[in-house]
Amino acid sequence: MINLYALPLVFLSLAAAPMLLGVINRVKAISAGRKGQPLLQVYFDLLKLLRKAAVYSRTTTWIFRAGPVISLAGLGAALLMVPWGGIPATVSFAGDFILLFYLLGIGRFFVIVAALDTGSSFEGMGASREAFFSALTEPILFAVLITLVRLTDELSLTDLFYQVTPILWTSSGAALILLVVILLILLLTENSRIPVDDPTTHLELTMIHEVMVLDHSGPDFAFVLYGSALKLWIFSALLAGLIIPVRSGSVLTDGLAFLSGMLAISVIVGIVESTMARLRLLFVPRMLVGATAIAAVCIYLTLK
Repeated sequence: MINLYALPLVFLSLAAAPMLLGVINRVKAISAGRKGQPLLQVYFDLLKLLRKAAVYSRTTTWIFRAGPVISLAGLGAALLMVPWGGIPATVSFAGDFILLFYLLGIGRFFVIVAALDTGSSFEGMGASREAFFSALTEPILFAVLITLVRLTDELSLTDLFYQVTPILWTSSGAALILLVVILLILLLTENSRIPVDDPTTHLELTMIHEVMVLDHSGPDFAFVLYGSALKLWIFSALLAGLIIPVRSGSVLTDGLAFLSGMLAISVIVGIVESTMARLRLLFVPRMLVGATAIAAVCIYLTLK
């Protein structure tokens, strides 16, 4: 099903996605007692990078140049299937969440192979970590969706999130609270945020995402940065669809409630990054295994 009326919301998502990074940075600055960078600094960085020329190593091939473009295209296609809470997505069909997650997987794959194409052992280290952690998060994502499918009896993200109402929270609140916790952990992991990774560091050997894109420059790095913002928007939208069960039928009311939820999630991520230190890499798999166990409990609760 194609809902062209929701297409303006996709363009609004494309425009507003970098704002989430700006809100997170502002919250971190306020928590540290600093003035911090402007709220729109990410937009300024993107414009600056787009005006620069890209530099390519002679050891790289077309894979390195295609990686950021294909990754961004996959994220843009995935955005078409993400609803705004109770507002339908532009594209929806039974089982669309499977395509959504594999589009995200395609984007991750090409970022990884682009890092490997440089021939750098440093970027290869980050690529191997990214592949390992993604292998741990993928079953958790599907476990979350299986739980929601069991709770709502729907197979489309649009129909699924439309059923997340106060009534559902009243009857299945325990399972939904656990799902919110799991999705928050997945958001931090998939977007390489603290406590999994520090997106502001460029020197330490504990980097994951940032080390994979060290050789990208100019427009290519702009695509990488913008793709990170889109990925954060997608995972935040899934989380906002759960924690904001406003389904009034009014596009204005539901849209404002959804945006309020997105703002709240950005503030929460900023607070988490301001109050927690990055975990040792050995503890990240343990955290994800714990999230898998919680997801299994959620599925068990839906079977009773």
